[in-house]
Amino acid sequence: MGQVKFRYLGNSGLKISEIAYGNWLTHGSQVEADVATACVRQALEEGITTFDTADVYANTKAEAVLGEALANERRESLEIFTKVYWPTGPAGPNDSGLSRKHIMESINGSLKRLGTDYVDLYQAHRYDTETPLEETMQAFADVVRSGKALYIGVSEWTAEQLRAGHALAQDLGIQLISSQPQYSMLWRVIESEVVPTSRELGVSQIVWSPIAQGILTGKYKPGQAPPEGSRATDEKGGADMIGRWMTDDVLGRVQKLEPIAAEAGLTMAQLAVAWVLQNDNVAAAIIGASRPEQVTDNVRAGGVELDASQLAAIDEALGDAVISDPAMTAKSAPSRRPS
Repeated sequence: MGQVKFRYLGNSGLKISEIAYGNWLTHGSQVEADVATACVRQALEEGITTFDTADVYANTKAEAVLGEALANERRESLEIFTKVYWPTGPAGPNDSGLSRKHIMESINGSLKRLGTDYVDLYQAHRYDTETPLEETMQAFADVVRSGKALYIGVSEWTAEQLRAGHALAQDLGIQLISSQPQYSMLWRVIESEVVPTSRELGVSQIVWSPIAQGILTGKYKPGQAPPEGSRATDEKGGADMIGRWMTDDVLGRVQKLEPIAAEAGLTMAQLAVAWVLQNDNVAAAIIGASRPEQVTDNVRAGGVELDASQLAAIDEALGDAVISDPAMTAKSAPSRRPS
């Protein structure tokens, strides 16, 4: 067993592993099922109990792969999270969004693929501007009351959206306890609004992309072509996400983190994961892996405490490469439901 520590998720009694395993860009698309299973086995071996997926990942295949990989585990010893919003299936008019119809159909599909009677956390994968929030929260409340989900969370909602959703959840007697934003040393847009609002409401962050899609590992060097087979060369979606960081200025600044990581006795990837876990509003950092050894590497970031001088050195190294404009949360979310 690894040294994975546990944190409470929001103002609830649910504990989750501070390193969570996610299968966004990997299972069902980038890596074969047997490798995906090996990565999940390694996560379990290291003491990770929290697994995050979504119906849209690889158009439902990622959930099925995760369900098979976890099939022989004791269900009560795991925390399984999934999400609803993005188009699935043939992407018909009701195959996306947070309408009652789509939520009810999606939870049933997710449970079937995951091979479980319930998920521990069901998350709104984005905010749906085309469905009344009351309809969405009522549907989530019915999902919880039917025993198909224990808690509710959201992903990439603004502070205002979070506040409105949380108020309705309270009225309906259900617990909205988590927010799943992108967060890393380079992408800090949640710090000024989402985090203070979440603290006030009793909501934790479960953060995705703590290594900034691999940029913070230091493997991408300024002035050099990306390594063969890396995320930046993946045409199935990986390269699009990583594009904003692939400038010589950003990559050069990231290289300056190497001595800071070395002094802390960490790899650059471990430093990046440890950095997000310094924020006390973060309950877990989601790691992904295309090889089992990446899981082992990332888990070593759990329980690491960085001191003030190390945090200051990181800020100085990255300088104005850091993006912290809170308006980016709304800007990077869709203004209309995708079809």
